[in-house]
Amino acid sequence: MKIDWDRRTCARRGHATYAPDEPALRDRLRAGTSLGEAWRCLRCGDFVLGEPHGAGPAEEAPLVPRGKVLRDLFILRFLAVERAVRGVFIVLVAAAVWRFSNSQDSVRRLFDEYLNVLRPVFRHFHYDLDHSPVVGTIQKSFGYKHSTLLLVAALLLAYALIELVEAGGLWYAKRWAEYLTVVATAAFLPLEIYELTEHVSWLKIATLVLNILAVLYIALAKRLFGLRGGRAAFDEERQSASLLEVEESAGVAAHA
Repeated sequence: MKIDWDRRTCARRGHATYAPDEPALRDRLRAGTSLGEAWRCLRCGDFVLGEPHGAGPAEEAPLVPRGKVLRDLFILRFLAVERAVRGVFIVLVAAAVWRFSNSQDSVRRLFDEYLNVLRPVFRHFHYDLDHSPVVGTIQKSFGYKHSTLLLVAALLLAYALIELVEAGGLWYAKRWAEYLTVVATAAFLPLEIYELTEHVSWLKIATLVLNILAVLYIALAKRLFGLRGGRAAFDEERQSASLLEVEESAGVAAHA
């Protein structure tokens, strides 16, 4: 089922009406009814009773996103939420690494105590904890230097900051955030592929596929790096989708 992004957005945010000063264009956007004047919404195209939300020259009218632009904005905000959740999770991991770096010995003792308690339980289910990759990784981390763990925590915080900045920029559809997302995500793709060669999991596969699709979608849909005409073609596409621009062009054609 095709989604009507214009009416869907108007249902959530309300309509966006504007009264241009140009008489011919003003007449195309205004209608008289028995209940009073109605103005055409610049997003969904429906006529709405009441005073317009703005007025002035047509060139000063707000550029209201509609159609494909709204769909793209929805996808960007989905990616923004995913980046925000990931960023918060990485911050928590960095905090855990920092706390662990300050109390390695006590954590090691606590881990060994729990391991001794759980070893017979897991052995009953024919699982050898002493040869578990997860347990081995944790035990290996106990041998890391304090300075090394602090460096890891700092790098994790830097990565989390990038993710959170991406999330904020993508939510507001900032073009610099789209560039940052494509570059940063593409830079980590080789690492994600390498991790898959070490250990395959559905989570890693899903994350890799999502990141590849995000890079391709943003780069192509937003015409980054000069693709599909670049910034000029992107702005022209947005302008041509404006209802005010469509009505103005239609009025000129009818007059001619």
